[in-house]
Amino acid sequence: MRQEERVCVIYLAAVTLHIDEDTSHDERENFRDALLAMEGVMAAAYHDEKPHLMLLEYNPDIIHSIGFVHAEMAGYRSGVTGRR
Repeated sequence: MRQEERVCVIYLAAVTLHIDEDTSHDERENFRDALLAMEGVMAAAYHDEKPHLMLLEYNPDIIHSIGFVHAEMAGYRSGVTGRR
């Protein structure tokens, strides 16, 4: 008899955050780390060529994009610019 197979599906969403262009590299790293520490955030990345844009992947069943704006209240300047 075959064992029943179980499949777990997680749907991810992506959002691009616009970060104040006056933030330093260390501030961006601290912000990225704060976002990664949030439950439901799977990935956060930015590139030195366009450091003011940070791409996040997250589980919308756990956290909503407004949660990233709340991170701004912790002393980081950002805003949600797009979702997909």
